[in-house]
Amino acid sequence: MDFPGALRAHRNRRRLSQLDLALRAGTTQRHLSFIESGRSAPGRNMVVRLGESLELPLRERNELLLAAGYAPVYPESSLDDPVLAPVRTAIDHILHGHLPYPAIVVDRSGDLIAANPAFDLITEGAAPGLTGPGTNVYRLALHPDGLAPRIGNLAEWARHVLAGLGHLPELRAELAGYVPALEPDAGLLGFAVPLRLRSSRGELRLMTTVTTFATAVDVTLAELRLEAFLPADQATAEVLRAAAGPSAVAAAGRPRGGR
Repeated sequence: MDFPGALRAHRNRRRLSQLDLALRAGTTQRHLSFIESGRSAPGRNMVVRLGESLELPLRERNELLLAAGYAPVYPESSLDDPVLAPVRTAIDHILHGHLPYPAIVVDRSGDLIAANPAFDLITEGAAPGLTGPGTNVYRLALHPDGLAPRIGNLAEWARHVLAGLGHLPELRAELAGYVPALEPDAGLLGFAVPLRLRSSRGELRLMTTVTTFATAVDVTLAELRLEAFLPADQATAEVLRAAAGPSAVAAAGRPRGGR
């Protein structure tokens, strides 16, 4: 898609008028109209401002720059790159600090980057090919050889998982084929969709939260997601603390390297 078409598509997807976007980007509606019609070629700084004003993910901002004929300005580093060493340290601290509760870090595709030891209780019994670094956590969640046989509310939980995969249509189509349809009379879900997961220590009822590096200017970092599991009831909290053991619970309250 050429730049004018890409810009219009992004603006329409966000339901912004030309005036709205022009005000956000610090330009005029007339200038923006000329850009969208191809009558005016924007400078690189204007393309960057438009991407920021549209609140596009960094990857899509780079694509917009390429469509306008400019090189990407947002780097995409490997997690092994020395420049991201502080990020790896931060991830380690966050995962450790969330103990005794499970937490993972995944990339844009849902591939596992790292997990803390408490995540083992969630993955127990899953086929080896579905677990471990580099495997896809969304496939793990819904695959019949993964968590699916142990999820007590599979249809409801699957809808929650699938709702977040609009940017991964092929994976979404695959996973949708693994799960039953949600009954129309499923009823009120409550304040959050809990994961009801059978485990060797009894049923776990878990809620999830997602954290991102909101101020990132590196594509890799911006696309990382910390998915943390929290107990939805006291019984689950006690099971997770017992599974982690007293030493892990105590260590989680200390800084890494502390005594």
